[in-house]
Amino acid sequence: MTSAVAFFEAQLNFQTDVSDVRAATGFVLIDSRSQASWDQAHIAGALHLPTADIPARAAELLDPAVPVVTYCWGPGCNGATRSALALARLGYQVKEMIGGIEYWIREGFPVRTPDGDVTTPADPRTAPVPLLLLAGAPPESCGC
Repeated sequence: MTSAVAFFEAQLNFQTDVSDVRAATGFVLIDSRSQASWDQAHIAGALHLPTADIPARAAELLDPAVPVVTYCWGPGCNGATRSALALARLGYQVKEMIGGIEYWIREGFPVRTPDGDVTTPADPRTAPVPLLLLAGAPPESCGC
Protein backbone atom coordinates (compact mmCIF):
# COMPACT_ATOMS: atom_id res chain seq x y z
CA MET A 1 0.00 0.00 0.00
CA THR A 2 1.33 3.42 -0.86
CA SER A 3 1.67 6.11 1.74
CA ALA A 4 -1.00 8.15 -0.07
CA VAL A 5 -3.49 5.28 0.15
CA ALA A 6 -2.73 4.81 3.85
CA PHE A 7 -3.12 8.54 4.48
CA PHE A 8 -6.49 8.86 2.73
CA GLU A 9 -7.83 5.66 4.27
CA ALA A 10 -6.89 7.00 7.69
CA GLN A 11 -8.66 10.27 6.99
CA LEU A 12 -11.86 8.43 6.07
CA ASN A 13 -11.54 6.21 9.15
CA PHE A 14 -11.13 9.13 11.53
CA GLN A 15 -12.94 12.06 9.88
CA THR A 16 -16.43 12.60 8.58
CA ASP A 17 -18.13 15.62 7.06
CA VAL A 18 -21.25 17.53 8.00
CA SER A 19 -23.40 15.98 5.27
CA ASP A 20 -22.48 12.47 6.37
CA VAL A 21 -23.18 13.35 10.01
CA ARG A 22 -26.56 14.81 9.03
CA ALA A 23 -27.48 11.61 7.17
CA ALA A 24 -26.04 9.06 9.63
CA THR A 25 -27.38 7.44 12.79
CA GLY A 26 -25.96 5.24 15.52
CA PHE A 27 -23.43 7.59 17.10
CA VAL A 28 -23.21 10.31 19.74
CA LEU A 29 -22.42 13.80 18.48
CA ILE A 30 -20.20 15.78 20.88
CA ASP A 31 -19.93 19.58 20.86
CA SER A 32 -16.54 20.27 22.46
CA ARG A 33 -16.87 24.07 22.59
CA SER A 34 -17.27 26.32 25.62
CA GLN A 35 -20.56 26.88 27.46
CA ALA A 36 -20.93 30.34 25.88
CA SER A 37 -20.46 28.87 22.40
CA TRP A 38 -22.93 26.05 23.10
CA ASP A 39 -25.47 28.57 24.40
CA GLN A 40 -25.09 30.70 21.26
CA ALA A 41 -25.95 27.81 18.92
CA HIS A 42 -25.40 24.07 18.70
CA ILE A 43 -26.55 21.11 16.67
CA ALA A 44 -29.79 19.70 18.05
CA GLY A 45 -29.23 16.29 19.58
CA ALA A 46 -25.56 16.94 20.29
CA LEU A 47 -24.13 16.39 23.74
CA HIS A 48 -22.17 19.28 25.25
CA LEU A 49 -18.85 17.94 26.51
CA PRO A 50 -16.03 20.50 26.43
CA THR A 51 -12.61 19.01 25.75
CA ALA A 52 -11.29 19.83 29.23
CA ASP A 53 -14.17 17.87 30.80
CA ILE A 54 -13.70 14.67 28.76
CA PRO A 55 -11.36 12.82 31.15
CA ALA A 56 -13.65 13.41 34.14
CA ARG A 57 -17.09 13.08 32.48
CA ALA A 58 -16.86 10.78 29.44
CA ALA A 59 -17.48 7.57 31.38
CA GLU A 60 -20.68 8.92 32.97
CA LEU A 61 -22.06 10.29 29.67
CA LEU A 62 -20.90 7.89 26.95
CA ASP A 63 -21.36 4.20 26.21
CA PRO A 64 -17.99 2.81 25.05
CA ALA A 65 -19.85 0.59 22.55
CA VAL A 66 -21.37 3.59 20.73
CA PRO A 67 -19.21 5.54 18.24
CA VAL A 68 -18.63 9.22 18.89
CA VAL A 69 -18.28 12.17 16.49
CA THR A 70 -16.78 15.44 17.74
CA TYR A 71 -17.20 18.96 16.42
CA CYS A 72 -16.00 22.43 17.30
CA TRP A 73 -16.15 25.81 15.50
CA GLY A 74 -14.78 25.06 12.06
CA PRO A 75 -11.78 24.48 9.83
CA GLY A 76 -9.76 27.18 11.60
CA CYS A 77 -10.17 25.45 14.97
CA ASN A 78 -8.61 22.19 16.12
CA GLY A 79 -10.87 21.76 19.14
CA ALA A 80 -12.66 18.79 17.59
CA THR A 81 -9.29 17.16 16.93
CA ARG A 82 -8.23 17.67 20.55
CA SER A 83 -11.51 16.29 21.88
CA ALA A 84 -11.34 13.30 19.50
CA LEU A 85 -7.82 12.59 20.74
CA ALA A 86 -8.94 12.78 24.38
CA LEU A 87 -11.77 10.33 23.67
CA ALA A 88 -9.51 8.00 21.66
CA ARG A 89 -7.07 7.93 24.58
CA LEU A 90 -9.96 6.70 26.74
CA GLY A 91 -10.71 3.91 24.27
CA TYR A 92 -13.73 5.37 22.45
CA GLN A 93 -14.28 4.81 18.73
CA VAL A 94 -14.27 8.41 17.53
CA LYS A 95 -14.31 10.55 14.40
CA GLU A 96 -13.88 14.27 13.93
CA MET A 97 -16.56 16.16 11.98
CA ILE A 98 -14.55 18.30 9.59
CA GLY A 99 -15.93 21.76 8.95
CA GLY A 100 -17.42 22.04 12.43
CA ILE A 101 -20.55 23.98 13.21
CA GLU A 102 -19.47 26.63 10.68
CA TYR A 103 -19.93 24.27 7.75
CA TRP A 104 -23.03 22.73 9.33
CA ILE A 105 -24.58 26.21 9.18
CA ARG A 106 -23.09 27.03 5.77
CA GLU A 107 -24.69 23.90 4.29
CA GLY A 108 -28.08 25.10 5.51
CA PHE A 109 -28.58 22.64 8.37
CA PRO A 110 -30.49 23.80 11.47
CA VAL A 111 -28.96 24.83 14.78
CA ARG A 112 -30.58 25.22 18.15
CA THR A 113 -30.36 28.73 19.64
CA PRO A 114 -31.89 30.42 22.69
CA ASP A 115 -34.68 31.59 20.34
CA GLY A 116 -35.37 28.10 18.99
CA ASP A 117 -34.18 26.17 15.97
CA VAL A 118 -32.77 28.35 13.18
CA THR A 119 -32.02 27.40 9.59
CA THR A 120 -30.30 29.72 7.15
CA PRO A 121 -30.10 29.21 3.40
CA ALA A 122 -27.16 27.11 2.24
CA ASP A 123 -24.08 29.00 1.10
CA PRO A 124 -23.84 28.20 -2.64
CA ARG A 125 -20.05 28.06 -2.33
CA THR A 126 -20.31 25.08 0.04
CA ALA A 127 -23.62 23.45 -0.93
CA PRO A 128 -24.89 24.43 -4.38
CA VAL A 129 -28.39 23.20 -3.56
CA PRO A 130 -30.16 24.39 -6.74
CA LEU A 131 -27.65 22.56 -8.95
CA LEU A 132 -27.89 19.42 -6.84
CA LEU A 133 -31.67 19.45 -6.98
CA LEU A 134 -31.57 19.78 -10.77
CA ALA A 135 -29.26 16.75 -10.89
CA GLY A 136 -31.67 14.79 -8.70
CA ALA A 137 -29.40 14.64 -5.64
CA PRO A 138 -30.96 15.21 -2.22
CA PRO A 139 -30.24 18.63 -0.69
CA GLU A 140 -28.23 16.96 2.11
CA SER A 141 -25.69 15.67 -0.41
CA CYS A 142 -22.83 17.53 -2.04
CA GLY A 143 -22.94 15.06 -4.92
CA CYS A 144 -19.41 13.81 -4.35
